[in-house]
Amino acid sequence: MHKVLVTGANGFLGANLTRELYRLGYDVKAMVRPSADLKSIADIPCEIFFGRIDRVEDVLHAMEGCNIVIHAACITEQWAISFEEYEQINYIGTQYVVEACLRQKVEKLIYVSTANTIGPGSKEQPGSELNGFTLFNANSGYINSKYLAQQYVLEQVERRRLNAVVVNPTFMIGPNDSKPSSGKLLLYGLGKKVLFYPPGGKNFVHIHDVCQGILNAIEMGKPGECYLLAGANLSYREFFNMLYARTRKPALMIRIPPLLLKVGGVIGTIAGKITGTTQKLNYSAAFLLCLQNYYTGKKSERELQIRYAPIETAIADALSWFEENAYI
Repeated sequence: MHKVLVTGANGFLGANLTRELYRLGYDVKAMVRPSADLKSIADIPCEIFFGRIDRVEDVLHAMEGCNIVIHAACITEQWAISFEEYEQINYIGTQYVVEACLRQKVEKLIYVSTANTIGPGSKEQPGSELNGFTLFNANSGYINSKYLAQQYVLEQVERRRLNAVVVNPTFMIGPNDSKPSSGKLLLYGLGKKVLFYPPGGKNFVHIHDVCQGILNAIEMGKPGECYLLAGANLSYREFFNMLYARTRKPALMIRIPPLLLKVGGVIGTIAGKITGTTQKLNYSAAFLLCLQNYYTGKKSERELQIRYAPIETAIADALSWFEENAYI
């Protein structure tokens, strides 16, 4: 079996991916920050490499002896992070990974991007890999840094024959979300009598389907291609209705008007500039919460042979894991 390096192996996606790679018999090396919490991968017999993705020497050493690299490490938080931090890890770190792959003659790189580097669409005409990048006006450091990193990877495929495939997951739901990350949305909906929800919507996908897409991309992914890993398009109201259908503890749901949310975001942005701090709610966050953020995974179904699970299954699996681990 190939030896696979997974960067960001202790994160939500990284931990599920590392677990699945080990289950399938791959020799796995997990690259994590020196200060990383390892509880999400503590039970997986794999080699741990402590290093920083934004240090050239660390990336080169981590890649030694590896045939395949899955680059999942990045800053994903949407709030209270400066663009310089996003740039250092998400963009410059990806440059170091690409350069190390070329120097170490790695057989294949799977770069984990995000769906939002591709323009979203409506439920009737969801965004596909043919869409250009349309979210610069969201002013999101996360999205912008991931787009720049994705473009760098694709440029090196063209210019230097880097054997790299890009996967673009949507909003992932499922088990082993120890931080938690995307599971915060699910936890937000629990235990409330009244729930205020944003007016937009997004595409939700089971974390296991994203892992399967990455694994299939190792064998089936074409160099220089992008693959949306996308499940079901749901408004936030529809998502919380699914959650309450599972828990049987519904809340009174009240939709936040888009104008009110955006005004709150503007106030947060202004407050941040005055105080020199990054506010949790800013205009970028408000803009994204109002967005009809919908995608199709038809290309990955066709070329990577993925069969996407119902989102009800993802919600059930996530809830079971949170219950078993005393989050709820």
